[in-house]
Amino acid sequence: MTLAVPVSAETADGPATIMVVDDNPTKRYVISSWLRRAGHRIVEAATGGEALHLLATPAVDLVVLDVRLPDIGGFEVAERIKGTPATAALPVIHISATAVDVADRTQGLTRGADAYLAEPIDPGELTATVQALLRYFRARQRAEHLADRLARLAETTLRVNRATTFPSLLLAAVAGTADVFQRPAAVAAVTPDGQRLVARCDGPGREPSVSEWTADPPVEPADTSSLYVGSAVHWPLDGDAPLWVNASRSRAGRPAAHIVVPCEGLTADDANVLTQLGQAVALSIDAMRSYDEERRIALTLQRSLLPRQMPTVDGVRLAVRYVPASSRAEIGGDFYELLNLDHTLIAALGDVAGHSLHAATVMAELRHVLRAYVAEGHPPDVVIGRLNSMMLRLLPDETATLCLLRIDPRTGEGYMANAGHLPPVLRGPDGATTFVTGHTPLLGIGVDRPPGTGFHLPVGGTLVMVTDGLIERRHENLGTSLEQLRLAIADAGPDLETLCDGLLDTFVTEPIEDDIAIVAIHRS
Repeated sequence: MTLAVPVSAETADGPATIMVVDDNPTKRYVISSWLRRAGHRIVEAATGGEALHLLATPAVDLVVLDVRLPDIGGFEVAERIKGTPATAALPVIHISATAVDVADRTQGLTRGADAYLAEPIDPGELTATVQALLRYFRARQRAEHLADRLARLAETTLRVNRATTFPSLLLAAVAGTADVFQRPAAVAAVTPDGQRLVARCDGPGREPSVSEWTADPPVEPADTSSLYVGSAVHWPLDGDAPLWVNASRSRAGRPAAHIVVPCEGLTADDANVLTQLGQAVALSIDAMRSYDEERRIALTLQRSLLPRQMPTVDGVRLAVRYVPASSRAEIGGDFYELLNLDHTLIAALGDVAGHSLHAATVMAELRHVLRAYVAEGHPPDVVIGRLNSMMLRLLPDETATLCLLRIDPRTGEGYMANAGHLPPVLRGPDGATTFVTGHTPLLGIGVDRPPGTGFHLPVGGTLVMVTDGLIERRHENLGTSLEQLRLAIADAGPDLETLCDGLLDTFVTEPIEDDIAIVAIHRS
């Protein structure tokens, strides 16, 4: 880490603000003078009530407290100080010229005092006692301050890693930064698409915002993490106070993420916390970038393997839709195939189990083998059987669903083999809809398979195949969803493009968790 700015931190022997509580003005003046000569700032109080009132807005580091006070005894004042959360850690030194025996000292220490001095008091002993208690008090303050920072850091890291989109990651990071350091903050980074975004939060508990990052790009750090002083001119923070800018990246070659906070009053411990936060954000961004890259590869693979254009088949009109899963969902293994073989339409719709780049590669293998078997002229049930044998031998850990159709457009006669896929919906010319049933187990299961199912597609009839990404939703019965699909197809008009768009409008009402493929066939 490169740190080019001094950090503020009072040393254990540095000046402090000390309250001297004594009803005797002369004694109060003498003790205050000794402490002033030692470099400390003094706040005076003549009574216990006045002392407690001044401590209601704590800016005091230590209290020198006389035991005998006219209103509230020093023992009770010490108890109240230690019993209030805001002042519980405040060091208290009891002094007394009369309560000097063992019982008095024992009571004073038991009821909250951290030290007990009997008069006559030696100036050197008082100063040394003050310094010793301040050393402990400041060490405790520093430990509590750091513990609070680290707890907030852990919560922020958790929220950042839960983010599912790049803007939400930046919003979580900037809100967390403002909360950790209790001040305004900004976080800037480059998306996997190369877009420069910056998030801003005006303070803890304030609503963060994200926008395009239009400032000049900062100098990229030579190390994976660096901390330097920046100017408010280059960052969306109000004022002209000096800023700390942490620039972190997961590894060389990656654009750095920048976290910016006003640095006034921050300590060396805060610098370390800011560096840890910067590294956590950089790692989270890198994980999202890696996931996005894998998803792009899988999408490219899927799209490259889908038919580049639909075949022309006399007597048949075709329409397809392919909608990849939302950006926050993993890639799937859905595919479709449409072929014209000797004036016969071959239509297939499949789905490889799993959501990953691996599922997409298995889909590619399955589609290539499917085309080869179909090209050899095998009927759908034979193709399904051979595909299943291939998977059992070469892909024993994989499963997939597949619906394969062969339709003669001249007669409307069709033949289907369905390996665990959703049944196609057949709509007649009169609008009546039925499911083309005839299931066999999904591919990758070593069981006997029954022959395929024959059906008839009349002139004016439409056959629709879909993948489960269109209708399957968590906590919803699949049978109910299938019935909704049947009714939606029954209510659709004759135009296939309108039918496909209508199905997407009806069923896609939120970000989808799986790919969607639709194949619609109309015999004209």
